[in-house]
Amino acid sequence: MTREEKATVIQDLTAQLAENSTIYLADISGLDALTTSELRRACFKANIKLSVVKNTLLAKAMEASDKEFGELPEVLTGNTSLMFSEIGNAPAKLIKTFRKKAEKPMLKGAFIEEAIFVGDDKLDTLISIKSKEEMIGEIIGLLQSPAKNVISGLKSGGGKLAGILKTLSER
Repeated sequence: MTREEKATVIQDLTAQLAENSTIYLADISGLDALTTSELRRACFKANIKLSVVKNTLLAKAMEASDKEFGELPEVLTGNTSLMFSEIGNAPAKLIKTFRKKAEKPMLKGAFIEEAIFVGDDKLDTLISIKSKEEMIGEIIGLLQSPAKNVISGLKSGGGKLAGILKTLSER
């Protein structure tokens, strides 16, 4: 690879790192061709972009990026695959379900909305992260519950009042 090609790859990686807020680093070494194809298909279905990169080029792209990746450049050893997603926990869920068939991919680290997770032991933590839509739904539910309680109280109170008036009028 020439210097110009490397510079182009670094620029492309820097642009991808800048435009994505959810970035996972995984190790898929040791997977055979069939299993790798299944992983790529699963990523495509889950709207996750998967690409294999050279560690040195990715490290240089991380340095050139405006984002602070903390300890992530330190985990760039061996085979590294990048996973980009719009949903923060989608790659973690995919890795967890895919591990039921194979022992890889192994999570090296993740960068989600400026939070950094390093190590495969953080996989369950990443799965429990809620997406933006889930959080908005919970907030709306919390905001609606007091109003629903007031309305149901008024409705039930009105029914009681009507019952009392009916009983009094019959006496």
